[in-house]
Amino acid sequence: MHHLTQAPTEPGFVQDPYPFYDEARALGDIVWWEDYALPVATSYAAVSAILRDRRMGRAPVRPPDIPAHLAAFYAVEAHSMLELEPPRHTRLRGLVMRAFTSRRIKALGPEIDALSHQLIDDLPQGEFDLLPRFAQKLPVIVIARLLGVPETMADQLLAWSNAMVAMYQARRTRQIEEHAAAAATEFVQFMRSYVDKRRVDPADDLITHLIAAEADGEKLSTDELITTCILLLNAGHEATVHTIGNGVKALVEHETGPEALGPDAAEAAVEEILRFDPPLHMFTRHVYENLELFGHRFARGDEIGCLLGAAGRDPVVWQAPNRFDPARAVKVNLAFGAGIHFCVGAPLARLELQIALPALFRRMPDLRLAERPRYANLYHFHGLEALRLATR
Repeated sequence: MHHLTQAPTEPGFVQDPYPFYDEARALGDIVWWEDYALPVATSYAAVSAILRDRRMGRAPVRPPDIPAHLAAFYAVEAHSMLELEPPRHTRLRGLVMRAFTSRRIKALGPEIDALSHQLIDDLPQGEFDLLPRFAQKLPVIVIARLLGVPETMADQLLAWSNAMVAMYQARRTRQIEEHAAAAATEFVQFMRSYVDKRRVDPADDLITHLIAAEADGEKLSTDELITTCILLLNAGHEATVHTIGNGVKALVEHETGPEALGPDAAEAAVEEILRFDPPLHMFTRHVYENLELFGHRFARGDEIGCLLGAAGRDPVVWQAPNRFDPARAVKVNLAFGAGIHFCVGAPLARLELQIALPALFRRMPDLRLAERPRYANLYHFHGLEALRLATR
């Protein structure tokens, strides 16, 4: 197995990780990333196979020692379907999908469209940063409405989400850990009050439908319900914010006209954005039995990283993969994962993107960059610090 060194917080890598991915992929389907002391899958074939292989999963073979200052954070994670394996994962996901249905998501379309136009109306004249005024507001308000919590809590929900999600970034420090634990404590307290309220006063919101969801006599516990609501916000919000920012950046840089986001073209454009510059670049799996993958042997307890950002630029699957082409024929990409842990919020994220991006470019067809965008130091995530725009 070839070994490569690349600090994930190094400024050049933060701004453009794709040359490293190209170098790694050229050396094999799986290489050793020295800085993580971890084998990582680089090709589409390897990433796809690992994500779908039930001999691997999210839960570690040996439970980690949890320091006291992180107890509150991992108390939430203990009930997250993202971190669990069957049979508990199967039960949790099945119950959640009874409430978070495709029909319920599709019905949000008109509301997402109206909110997109409202946020565009509120954009100032001259230069502005799209991230806080549009990219961040849209998904957090949609989730707040979906859950049935006040929109006035949007900024606080965003702050809690950002603090918790920072635990998965390479720049993680003791201070970040303490902020994440504090956010988890406050978030749980807030959500518990709403769950208790909805148990006695049901409404037409996701919390009420999650409470009511039942399969084979099983229901979600209060802790499971709270963690599910937090997961829907944290995972769904983080991915959508970065994809809106990365997508608008790519569309403006390549001077893509509004026609590329027309009624028959928006789906392809969104899939190309997710392929070309996805919001999450690495996801890990634990090995549950001795096995061989792409010519390499792994033992029970090993961990493997899946480079989603590299898989989307694999030249075996996509012609000229480093070229942004919003009209590219749609193929299955791995931006939202695959297998049993495929992102439960992916349909909502795609709907938001397919509505919000066309609305923005129809209303503001002459957008230009007011200054060169810079990516934030967020790896394993990949998103911008700011996106300052102006009209031509």
